Amino acid sequence: MDLVAFIVGVVVLVVGLAISIALHEIGHLVPAKRFGVRVGQYMVGFGPTLWSRRRGETEYGIKAIPLGGYISMAGMYPPSPAARAAASDGSAAAGRAGGGFFATMVQDARAANDETLESADDTRVFYRLPVSKRVIIMLGGPLMNLVFAVVLMAIVLTGIGVQTVTSTVASVSACVPAAADTSCQPGDPASPAAEAGIQPGDVIVSVGGEEVSDFAEAAALIQAAPGESVPLVVDRDGQTLALTVVPDVVTRQIVDDNGQTVDAEVGVIGVTGTVEFVRQPIWSAPAAVADNVAAVAGIVVQLPVKVYETAASLVTGEERDPNGPLSIVGAGAIAGEVAATDAPVINRVAVILSLLASLNIALFVFNLIPLLPLDGGHIAVALWGGIRSWWARVRGKAEPAPIDATRLVPLTFVVVIALIVMGGILIIADLVNPISLLG
Repeated sequence: MDLVAFIVGVVVLVVGLAISIALHEIGHLVPAKRFGVRVGQYMVGFGPTLWSRRRGETEYGIKAIPLGGYISMAGMYPPSPAARAAASDGSAAAGRAGGGFFATMVQDARAANDETLESADDTRVFYRLPVSKRVIIMLGGPLMNLVFAVVLMAIVLTGIGVQTVTSTVASVSACVPAAADTSCQPGDPASPAAEAGIQPGDVIVSVGGEEVSDFAEAAALIQAAPGESVPLVVDRDGQTLALTVVPDVVTRQIVDDNGQTVDAEVGVIGVTGTVEFVRQPIWSAPAAVADNVAAVAGIVVQLPVKVYETAASLVTGEERDPNGPLSIVGAGAIAGEVAATDAPVINRVAVILSLLASLNIALFVFNLIPLLPLDGGHIAVALWGGIRSWWARVRGKAEPAPIDATRLVPLTFVVVIALIVMGGILIIADLVNPISLLG
């Protein structure tokens, strides 16, 4: 394996992930500022700050570990009772409350939130926004990842194209060997293609009167007519030629309608198709992303089970599910493996861009899980507050107080621990029992 190319592949994926995170946070930042929320920080990464610059009221920076990011918005939650009491009587806010580990966590979360407020009556805060604007802010991050995924897939499918065996003839065999894995021997009869006068560079237009657009369609029609006389139309240097070919009858392994591999008699004529990148229509990118979103959503729904199966494979040594979840370590290893393969550069670029698109789709789906501290959790809190307000109006009651989501800090803590444990299992599995795209 080319170590330098492997490292380049890993670096490209890490940089792409950092860009994805930066775009995610911009998806939060832009609507937050547009709606007047005070944003103290915009950071890409975690850990020590490598670079930062303050513009206006916001500090923009890059941290050492590019595995996440955040923006710091004022007043994510309503002021704590202590802050409201202090504001009403002019006294200092109360210190840390007792009551155990989780109670202390709630108090610390309230204190940290209070520090983002200029006063208990601060108006440029997140929690005071209408429900729709809070949802737009929190949804902006995942949507940026979805848009970025569509852009990446458009580059792959429409800009580069899909590698396809086209209807242009690449080569014509001198004979049709008795077996698929053998070569021509002296005395073997000439191939039907050679007898019919087919030449390299010919474009197969139709087979048996049916127009074909690629080699797979032509091959399927030829295979279905062993030993029969089949009319064939080709385009040779702009001139249309009508030929007749009689496919040889050979026994080959095929996949039947039930997905089983069986021996069957098929027709072959002894030609190969030219492999080219065929550009797909622009709408193929959104369609591909939609299919991928559905697949990733299925994995996320079953994530605890999938991670358990991955952990079991570590103990038993069984092969991992190739469609199961990966950590960033596994994704980086795959990117490095692809970059180090002996393949044309454009092929490697297409695969790595597709992998980065898949990561952005995973970020989109995962962040919509309705649990704090994920974006979906903040959306759920905003929607629940909106439902409470609507129900109060229906009943003719006073507007209820904003939801104090700091009370959910213990649940958030449990979710974070669960994510850390699952992430740790996947990282270990990606190091010990990795998934390989190349087999």
